[in-house]
Amino acid sequence: MKKTLITLLCLTAIGANAQTYNQIDETGQITQRDENENRNFNKHSNDTTKNKEIPKGIYVWTVDRKFGDITPAVVDTMQHMYMNSIFNTGLYGEYNTTGNNYTARESRIVIDRPLPAQFMFTQPYSYIIKQPEQLHFTNTLSPITNISYDNCGNKTNGEDHIDAKFAVNANKKFGFGFDLNYAYARGYYANQSTSHFGATLYASYLGDQYNMHAIFSTYHQKVSENGGITDDNYVTHPESFDDSYSDNEIPTVLSQNWNRNNSLHFFLTHRYSLGFYRMVKLTEAELKARQFAAESKKDNAEKQQGKDANPPTGRKRGEKVATAAPSGRPEGATIAGDEPTDTTSMAIDTTRLSVDSKEKMDSLLAAKQRQDSIDATMKREFVPVTSFIHTADVNRYDRIYQTYESPEDYYANTYYTHNDDMSYGGDSIYDRTKMLSIKNTLAIALLEGFNKYAKAGLKVFASHELRKFDMPDVFQNGNYTLSRMASWTENNVSIGGQIAKTQGKTLHYNVMAETWLVGEDAGQLKVDFSTDVNFPLFGDTVTLAAKAYFYRLNPTFYQRRYHSKHIWWDNDDMSKETRTRIEGLFSYRKTKTSLRVAVEEIQNYTYFSTSYDATTDGRTNMTASINQHGGNINLLTAQLRQDFRLGILNWENIVTYQHSSNQEVLPVPALNLFTNLYIKFKIVKQLTVELGGDAYFFTNYFAPDFVPQLNQFAVQSNSASKVKLGGYPFVDVYANLHLKRTRFFVMFSHVTAGNGNSMYFLTPHYPQNGRILRFGLSWNFFN
Repeated sequence: MKKTLITLLCLTAIGANAQTYNQIDETGQITQRDENENRNFNKHSNDTTKNKEIPKGIYVWTVDRKFGDITPAVVDTMQHMYMNSIFNTGLYGEYNTTGNNYTARESRIVIDRPLPAQFMFTQPYSYIIKQPEQLHFTNTLSPITNISYDNCGNKTNGEDHIDAKFAVNANKKFGFGFDLNYAYARGYYANQSTSHFGATLYASYLGDQYNMHAIFSTYHQKVSENGGITDDNYVTHPESFDDSYSDNEIPTVLSQNWNRNNSLHFFLTHRYSLGFYRMVKLTEAELKARQFAAESKKDNAEKQQGKDANPPTGRKRGEKVATAAPSGRPEGATIAGDEPTDTTSMAIDTTRLSVDSKEKMDSLLAAKQRQDSIDATMKREFVPVTSFIHTADVNRYDRIYQTYESPEDYYANTYYTHNDDMSYGGDSIYDRTKMLSIKNTLAIALLEGFNKYAKAGLKVFASHELRKFDMPDVFQNGNYTLSRMASWTENNVSIGGQIAKTQGKTLHYNVMAETWLVGEDAGQLKVDFSTDVNFPLFGDTVTLAAKAYFYRLNPTFYQRRYHSKHIWWDNDDMSKETRTRIEGLFSYRKTKTSLRVAVEEIQNYTYFSTSYDATTDGRTNMTASINQHGGNINLLTAQLRQDFRLGILNWENIVTYQHSSNQEVLPVPALNLFTNLYIKFKIVKQLTVELGGDAYFFTNYFAPDFVPQLNQFAVQSNSASKVKLGGYPFVDVYANLHLKRTRFFVMFSHVTAGNGNSMYFLTPHYPQNGRILRFGLSWNFFN
């Protein structure tokens, strides 16, 4: 599988290099030419572009998932922090994981956690699965291919990750591309391999009146679950054992256990706008593009003259050739009834304008030159006034938790004996659940900026969502309690509106409200508000931003109901969860300082908990459940980002403080730190080098445990087996380099690991990988 995939990606890159490149004509349109025309296979070739530099340039943006509104983005090919982009612990080490790369993860910064998804089983794989609002749509001057690869270890315990991206524009308005991503980590401990494959195809059309964005993606995850090591002393106190154990020899709780997920996603947002045209000034980039097009046209004309002077074989020199007239027909050709027979009627009427002096002629020529100068710097722009928007969001999921053998007394409860086809019984497990969701949103938007009185945009919308779930239910058949698949269907209708000001440099704001009228989520309410003010101070810009929301949310389907062989609940009487948050942000670019403060209150907080008895050989009586805390929980978060620079020395810091009023229900570390110290310099003005080290650290707290059967992190609820984690620094050292279109790094990760280090866990009983030498490479190809 791995060799086949790598071969496919290489052929993709080669094929992309042999396809087409873009050329901008005098109107600003992007036209394509076959790259094979550049190859001098024919010595008589008169190709005018083979010595021209291929235009390079790419613009990227994201779209809003509800309305398809465009937000400019930064191309994710930056050198800085490239070495940390390979970790599912996050760029700043802010995620807890189960040890191996590409496993499930959960952020320690609670305000950065997303709301619970309807299909909860894939949400912990957020490193692999990208949501529609995260995808970068592209507009390129020429086809671009990016191949990224990182690797560590060997065939027994290493990792391989390859990602291939391709983007191209068919013309100025229509662009498309794809992303193929394969991540495989065997794991340094037993029974923890991970395998993920994702394929995404996207397209966009940005016309004057019609805009469209479409995404089709598919994902496959297969993760081997080991339940953690049987005894933490194998890592924390290896001297207490008579024998010495390598990492892959340490016993684990589970074996032959897998979480499998397959999903398909289709996203489409498009709109038709009514409006008018106006003339606006060209930007500097557009002026350069127009100049490039004019030069290309001139070169092509000169080459065409050379062709006419040296006619090809098959026509005698001096022989008359039909040339294109303004009407599009060859000169000398006539069509019956198309041209007048009286040539006197074609005389030019000069009575409308009389030029009887040199002064008038000079004045007319000057006026024409002024108009030509204005036309050279202006363009015709469509101004939308009203838009009619439709968004479709379709998702299909299929999840299986499978095991051939379970430890004795590991599970506290068993809810059925066999599957209805009798293929799985005894201590084997085949828990399966499916979900299909189809959501359509219709909106009408009055857009801001079409005149000086339209200071904000206004949208009203209505949504319908169909959700269908398949999951086991039980029935009796003689001496057996069997499971068979049953279905649940939900329909929800919501309405809402939005007022937003996004244009201008000083003040922006956005207010949106949505309420659910019909269905399982009737009575649910979401109100969001955000604003920012930007003003100059001491030669730079200060940003003051604020966010607030009020949510009253119905628990998701799987929070209300979940059926499996050993974990089961039906909680139809759960209350709606209420969340209220106020958040402020201060940012000053000149001093590279940003301060973020948030206060949140949660009522009826809904969370997972797990309990088991810890033994020297593993765990027994394991169970997990969903719970609601009826009281209020207050969460305070303060995050400071401060960067320093002195010559080639750079120091970046992120300090996050959190306080939860109920650590039993919502545990958080009091402090979470990230620091990155490096020197940055250039070699012979071409090779940019970053040499340094980074570290992350958090204070002791009862970190959430992991429940493989649910693929969820859960609060530790058994006081006899609870463990605290933290108080340990994870340190990496690296060389991060950039040369023209290539990024690459060499890293020695987790250099603080080793025998006697007592707490290098991010999740209870799941030790992190030890010291590992890693390398990565990312290469851009412009075709």
